[in-house]
Amino acid sequence: MTFSPTRFLVGLAIVLVGCGPAESETASAEEVSIPADQRIRTADPYARGYTDEDFPRIQELAPGVYSYEQLRSAGEEKFTTVSLFVVTGEGVIVADGQGSVEETARMIERIGGITDEPIRTVVVASDHGDHTAGNSAFSADVAFLAHPTSARALESMAGVPKATELVPDRKVIQMGDKEVHVLFLGRAHTGGDLVVYLPQEKVMFMSEAYLHRVFPAMRSAFPSEWVQMIETAQAMDVDVFVPGHGFVDHPSILAEELEVYQGAIRVVILEARRLYEDGFGLEEAQQMALFGDLDSWSLRSSQGDRAIQQVYAEIDGELPPVTR
Repeated sequence: MTFSPTRFLVGLAIVLVGCGPAESETASAEEVSIPADQRIRTADPYARGYTDEDFPRIQELAPGVYSYEQLRSAGEEKFTTVSLFVVTGEGVIVADGQGSVEETARMIERIGGITDEPIRTVVVASDHGDHTAGNSAFSADVAFLAHPTSARALESMAGVPKATELVPDRKVIQMGDKEVHVLFLGRAHTGGDLVVYLPQEKVMFMSEAYLHRVFPAMRSAFPSEWVQMIETAQAMDVDVFVPGHGFVDHPSILAEELEVYQGAIRVVILEARRLYEDGFGLEEAQQMALFGDLDSWSLRSSQGDRAIQQVYAEIDGELPPVTR
């Protein structure tokens, strides 16, 4: 794929300024079916008219495949942390826990309201604390799957269960009537990023490799590799891309917004490279960086400087090499 920065930035601006298909003068039947709140492209629950009491929210994305959204605080902002769970007939597979023992226990309780099958497997798709800090709420006999990079991160986290099985590339789980693929498609948000893919249902949980209208958080990211990882996911046979943060919306919105999100990462990279090539030091670049419409995204104020720092580190060859 040939990438034109100018053409991309113009296209991204059009997408970001508008709310997408819902504003078309002649809406299709699919567009009419999209709820009004989803036509407001934001990760801010209050801008969409939600209250804290609307969460946690569970949606069935395909038979036996559910998303779970719970609000979390980041400073003065709130947005969702998303998990996925699959009811197989012989047990439940969970992709990503929540950010505290209390919230993960709440999720386990809600899963128990849907099925009496035990949770057998937890996939650590992101090793960051907002997805793992509550993992001790799972029963002691649960298997924890993680990429080797994430497994090393878990070793350093007090009170968090360690990985019981490593997935460096690919593992296929056949449990009950479900075939679940746990895949490493490349380094992105953490370096140990796993996705959970159900090929029959065409659902992919991307965890923190996809932040729906949340500013690209790059404290442990691999910026350019992240762009490629998303392209790899987009090339697969997927109908529903599930983000790790932000709302689980209509499938057409999620696919469109994944493209927008990849574009947001490109914007950050291009801006950091421009400032680097113009000779600005890191602190100057952080003060001068212009992200355009991304300034309205959740976590812009807390994540913008760190994103510039990470791209500078990538340019200077300071990011860790690929390891197994």
